[in-house]
Amino acid sequence: MNKELKFLKIIYNTIKNPNYLGDDCAYLDEYKLAISSDSLIEDVHFSMQFMNPYEIARKSLLVNISDILASGAKPIYATINLSGCLDENFISEFYKGINSIEKEFNIKVIGGDLTKSEKLAISITIMGSYKNSTPSSRKNAKEGYIVACIGEFGSSAQGLEDLFSGIKDNYFINQHKNPKLYPKISSLISKTVKNPYAMMDSSDGLIDCLAQISQKSNVKIDIDSNKIPHKTQNRDFILYGGEDYSLIVCLNEKDFNNIEGLIKIGICKKGRGVYIDNKKIKYKSFNHFE
Repeated sequence: MNKELKFLKIIYNTIKNPNYLGDDCAYLDEYKLAISSDSLIEDVHFSMQFMNPYEIARKSLLVNISDILASGAKPIYATINLSGCLDENFISEFYKGINSIEKEFNIKVIGGDLTKSEKLAISITIMGSYKNSTPSSRKNAKEGYIVACIGEFGSSAQGLEDLFSGIKDNYFINQHKNPKLYPKISSLISKTVKNPYAMMDSSDGLIDCLAQISQKSNVKIDIDSNKIPHKTQNRDFILYGGEDYSLIVCLNEKDFNNIEGLIKIGICKKGRGVYIDNKKIKYKSFNHFE
């Protein structure tokens, strides 16, 4: 068992009520509110070598919004905690980036904290409303469900490799710095489905996402590799590369047929594990502590 799983086991066994844990968002049914929190650390999640404060701010808020969209909720509020060797120019450019995302997604930053530290660290808590919609859960996939997606896979990983190769700008680098999100399809799914469904974003890669749904839902997920949307030709990036923030959803076939825009890439079957072209994938989940 890796460190992350050990830590999570301790948390589950220690806190008074672990029932809210298990998905990327906690669901407060009494308020119809989804809440998610995430941290980004310099030289772990981003590099000042490749991104300026404006770009860092935009991506930091986008990746948190992605969790809310994957829950089926509408993002409404956020708080931002910012630590680092900060100066007036950094704060000005950073919050210009935040403001651009506020306008784009019609959300409000309602607070946060500023502190000094040796490296830049950004911690965001984001809240979304699922009033009049049905939230997702990775435990909701069932035998016979369609596995579908919107977006593409491997582009962000390709962009990061291109940056390390000395390339300054291209399509993949833009996908890495400024990931595309899918609020309209998320809303359509959550307001249209008649049955429970599982939905996640591909923040840690396609296979990681499918493996988590398979484990929590106790289903076998069989994927046709020819149907996975991609532009890079690097197979490892397509299957395992993270930070694309595409949506993967497992849903009833009738629900799937009522939602335009989703691409079918596979099916849920009896059993367990993730299969690509009928071959089981041996996969070690992403470990944030390695």
